[in-house]
Amino acid sequence: MFAVLAILFFAVAVVFSMLGQGGGVLYTPVQVWSGIDFHTAAANSLFLIMTMSLSSSIVFRKAKRIDWPLAIVLEIATTLGGFIGGFSSSYFSGSLLSVLFSGFVAVAGFFMVKSFRALGPARTEAFGVWQRTVGDQSYAVNMPVALPVSFAAGLVSGMVGVGGGILKVPMMVLLFGVPMEIAVGSSAFMVGMTATGGFAGHMINGHWNWKLSLFLAIAVFIGGQIGSRISVKTDKEKLKRYFGWFLLAIAVLMLVKAFLK
Repeated sequence: MFAVLAILFFAVAVVFSMLGQGGGVLYTPVQVWSGIDFHTAAANSLFLIMTMSLSSSIVFRKAKRIDWPLAIVLEIATTLGGFIGGFSSSYFSGSLLSVLFSGFVAVAGFFMVKSFRALGPARTEAFGVWQRTVGDQSYAVNMPVALPVSFAAGLVSGMVGVGGGILKVPMMVLLFGVPMEIAVGSSAFMVGMTATGGFAGHMINGHWNWKLSLFLAIAVFIGGQIGSRISVKTDKEKLKRYFGWFLLAIAVLMLVKAFLK
């Protein structure tokens, strides 16, 4: 089973790192379908997300696709939410978390499939607006909105064992006006920080299977290197729509499994 999961997770890492995702939307359900308890699967998933985040960030940093100050500030709120979500996960049943997970993925898939117009740049003179410039890209982020939204994304992410990238990218692009390529690169770094908070919460509850996680981490790191390198040259808008439909399919499968238990 370890070998099969390693091959599958390598492929997942390649595809998901192309969009700045952590891969938790598949790491968690695949482990659950393999007979692993949801709480343990979530903890393992978060560790793998941390691994892939490190791998992808190395590539995106070199390509100057990460807004480091913005990512770090947002992750203060997101990581706190991730820790609380991971720690409180023991108070909820695996079936309930599966339903929550399905809803989380379905919403993200919907926003990726649909071509929503961004709200537009925040007024630079408004209170709490942070003017950002990365390379030749300039944009303004409304921090009084960005921080609580990031905390909520982290809370759900830590609880269900994902890095939150499936919400971070559309959140930054649609709500905060961040360019797509910067959002992808920044998300790749941010999901690792969010996952760290959630992983710490799960660790306290003793959910982690370290032998399986360390074995799979090798495949995930290599996959993250390959996928992030492809990402720099990929049409992300088209890939985002395909990925959105894929997420919706995963959400349906997880929901069916939850109700068939």
